Amino acid sequence: MTSLSREASAVDAIAEDYMTKLAALDPFGATAIGIPGYDHLVTDLSPAGLSARAELDRATLSALDSVDPTDEIDAVSIAAMRERLGLAVETFESGWAHADLNNIASPLQGMRDLFDLQPVATVQDWENIASRLSLLPTSIAGYIESLRFGAASGKVPAKLQVTLGAAEARENANEDETFFLKFVTSDDATKIIETSENAADLGARLKDAALATARAYGELADFLETELLPQAPEKDAAGRERYELASREFLGATIDLDETYEWGLAELARIVAEQQAIAEELYGAGTTVEQAVENLDKDDRYILRSKDELKAWMQETADKAIRELNGVHFDIPDPVQTIECMIAPTQTGGIYYTPPTDDFSRAGRMWWSVPPSVTTFNTWREKTTVFHEGVPGHHLQCAQAVYLRDTLNSWRRLACWVSGHGEGWALYSERLMEDLGYLEDPADRLGMLDGQRLRAARVVLDIGVHLEKPCPEEWGGGIWDSEKAWEFLKANVNMPEAFVRFELNRYLGWPGQAPSYKVGQRLWEQIREDARAAAEARGEEFSLKDFHERALALGSVGLDVLGEALAG
Repeated sequence: MTSLSREASAVDAIAEDYMTKLAALDPFGATAIGIPGYDHLVTDLSPAGLSARAELDRATLSALDSVDPTDEIDAVSIAAMRERLGLAVETFESGWAHADLNNIASPLQGMRDLFDLQPVATVQDWENIASRLSLLPTSIAGYIESLRFGAASGKVPAKLQVTLGAAEARENANEDETFFLKFVTSDDATKIIETSENAADLGARLKDAALATARAYGELADFLETELLPQAPEKDAAGRERYELASREFLGATIDLDETYEWGLAELARIVAEQQAIAEELYGAGTTVEQAVENLDKDDRYILRSKDELKAWMQETADKAIRELNGVHFDIPDPVQTIECMIAPTQTGGIYYTPPTDDFSRAGRMWWSVPPSVTTFNTWREKTTVFHEGVPGHHLQCAQAVYLRDTLNSWRRLACWVSGHGEGWALYSERLMEDLGYLEDPADRLGMLDGQRLRAARVVLDIGVHLEKPCPEEWGGGIWDSEKAWEFLKANVNMPEAFVRFELNRYLGWPGQAPSYKVGQRLWEQIREDARAAAEARGEEFSLKDFHERALALGSVGLDVLGEALAG
């Protein structure tokens, strides 16, 4: 990708000032995006901390009102910051920021998962970890204070999410099994700590801080079980008002939720028909999708038998895509041509991507969190997962944004992430790889459709449950609820029940996020076709490569902002 140098503008200065102040208010976020100097500190998760970050958002929005854009990059920066920061303020004022608890992406998980990204290569890194761990109980106490504050105003997570949160907190609180103690006493940690001039002292401080954090998680579990749970509603549904806000947050776009629900039903039916055709292509007329899946899962050509084999296959597949796409369909900068495929230390079943640090000293990483019960892996299911998380998916999208320091300010490159843009692009990338000839094996195409089917089903399930819409008779009739959603999801996902249960719990506790993948893909495809039509109206030949370059050069922005920036 071409990087055009430009002079920093007044808009960029506002964005950089925002980033400097945000890093000080949110050291966890600073570590996550690779801003140095904050790895020894913690984020204030109390109502006061949430309020301080909301006030920063308000002040930055006010500052943006006083400047004019100098070019198109500025115009997008202003539009994107107004959309993102404005929504953050709106969410804070709704009260739901004080009730942030679910089974996958809330402060409960964030305070632990952060250590997967913490620098660990030097003695100073472990000094930073000792400092951060010693302070982490204050973050946990602040989080409890915020949940209590939210409950006082009637904002309480559903009973299921509180129950799951309490169980997870108990796991972290078990002093014999807690991640934190294992982390600081691991062989890799010990090798570095022993090189310190004060190795015994550092080791003792790390161990004491880890145990103190475990005890703080125990206090969080106690609070969730004894104080918050009795106040939690039985109903999982978020309701239309909260859901509309969440949908805008995850998409960066305003959509017609009722039309999208109907589209989800139609899209699901279309994908199932496409799967059926491939099942018969693979094994003959009359073969069901379920029979094709069963046959493929037994086919040695597609089976990996260990996590080491999985990791090696992920890396080989990701590297091959980068080599072959670079210079042909995308121009990939040198630092972006490196991705690290990792087996995550957690065991939840999730697959995810973390971007590189600002200086690329930590590469972009594709993580696979393998449950203990999973011992074999089927490549026919997961080839498109590598494209989704790697190139041309998240890695190309995120790492190229990090690379564009000559054109984009730090907020645009590092801090702005819109799920519908990011996850929508990743799903779009899966279909793109089919179009580019990388899924010639029908088994791999069936695997791609398997994932697309899940994402379409999530549109139906998520909107259906949270808006309490009428459920089709095929799936139980009446009004959508968690029990009907469970049967519906099992029928549309070819995965172990433990994974499906985790996924359902995720959708129930994180309203609006799951549909952002498939709806995001839909919006990406609409934006592309609008750009194609505009080019043809001007008598120009539409270049898909140029469209992708223009789009990715914007970084992650709301999909309404993306469409406006690429119009014409």
